[in-house]
Order: sequence, then C-alpha cells, then structure tokens
Amino acid sequence: MSGEAAPMQAPDSEVLVTVEGPIARVVLNRPHKRNAVNDAMLAGLASFFEAIPEGVKVILLHGAGGHFSSGLDLSEQVEREPEQVMRHSRGWHRLMDQIQFSGVPVVAMLNGAVMGGGLEIATTAHVRVAESSATFRLPEGKRGIFVGGGATVRVGRILGPDRMTEMMLTGRSYSGEEGCRLGLAHHLAGDGEGLAMAEELARDVAGNASLVNYLIIQSIARINDMSHADGLYTESLSAALSQTGADAREGLKAFLEKRKPRFA
Repeated sequence: MSGEAAPMQAPDSEVLVTVEGPIARVVLNRPHKRNAVNDAMLAGLASFFEAIPEGVKVILLHGAGGHFSSGLDLSEQVEREPEQVMRHSRGWHRLMDQIQFSGVPVVAMLNGAVMGGGLEIATTAHVRVAESSATFRLPEGKRGIFVGGGATVRVGRILGPDRMTEMMLTGRSYSGEEGCRLGLAHHLAGDGEGLAMAEELARDVAGNASLVNYLIIQSIARINDMSHADGLYTESLSAALSQTGADAREGLKAFLEKRKPRFA
C-alpha cells in the first residue's frame, strides 16, 4: 500500500498496526525471533481485534523479517499446572475465534516459518497467500506437547484428521506449493511477491459490500457445524439479509449497467 500511515504503536511493539483507508495492516513484529508468539503478541492482537478501527473493511496480516511466525516462543514459557495450561489454551481459542469471526475479512501473507501456533493463527484468516518459501509444520508432537491454539479444529478441518495426525507424528513439513495444494493457503506467489498479491486481494475484497463480507465470515463456517436442515435455514436467513437494502439495489443496478458496483 502506497503512502502508508505511521504505525499506531511504538516500532518495538510485538504487533504493529497501520490503517490506510479501508485496509488495516497488522504485522507480527518479533523478527529477531522469527515472530515467535509470546503473551505480549497475543495481547497486541487481542487489543486490535477487540476494537477494529471504524471504516476498516479488510485486515492484511503478515510477519516482519521474512517469516510469518515460527510458533510459540518456548524460551518464554514457564512451568504451569494443568489448570493454568488449560486456561492459557482457552485464551488462545477466544482470540482465534475473535480473529476468524470479527466480521472483517482477514487476508494473510505467509512466508518463511508458518509453524505451530503461527499456523494456528494463519488458519484463522479467510484468504491466505503463501510464498514458495513458506514452510508449514506442526512441530509440537516432536517437542513432547499437544497443540492448544485450535489446530485440531482449523488445521484438522483443512487437512483432515488423518493427514494432521501423520503431520504431528512425523514432524512433516510442507512447502508453500504443497500447502497451497492441500488448502493451507489459497494462492501461491513467488518469493518476495506475496505481499503485493495479498494487498491486491485485500483491495478487491474491500470493494465488496460490507454486509455480504460479514455474512460470508459469520455464516459459512457455522453452517459447516450444523445439521443439513439447520444449515439450509441459516443460509436462507443470510440470503434474506443480503438481498434487501441499498447494497442489493446497487449490485443489481451495476449488473444491468455492466459496470463494477460501488458499495458504501
């Protein structure tokens, strides 16, 4: 994005946010640690997603310094009792749901390490661009621990439980191209080209009607959890909300006039 506004935080903050028009750029900012996730980074993400600035229609998420995130920063982990581990895991779950279901589309650019907790964060995004350099991995099984940030739900649904089981047992890594083929990413870019592609996609998504973007985010994933009948009913409710009002009128008018719609 050209003419980017100054960051809203100090340059050494674990999460940097800049807003330019309808697009907010959220950067995981621990490049000296390959953007390993610590509690301060989680707090920074939570702070942003709890109060997304007015007018933001799309969020562009990526890491600083050539990596998305290498996962949980084990060097900062303290010994916890089982109850504390569970509460910490549930805190991750709340934040991951907050990112996925904020109602604002998230476009993630994935390069370098996309591992462990970093992959859990990545799979909350609605549009994922991977550079060829990306390495997708769930190393927890080789470190004597089980995933706790939502991978069994999000990564497991993308890969299927069988493939995720093998991935954790063997420590298998997938390249950017393999990850794209398996669904961990939707778009593949050459090294150094991912951010430009992600920005272009973000601008395109920002041009959609905000209500339709909201319904896509809120409805589809939840319908997947529903019975056949409940899913169809929820689809009808979403259709009813979307097909009335100014956005629907503008969409139809633009179609008839053979032009791109201009949503508010």
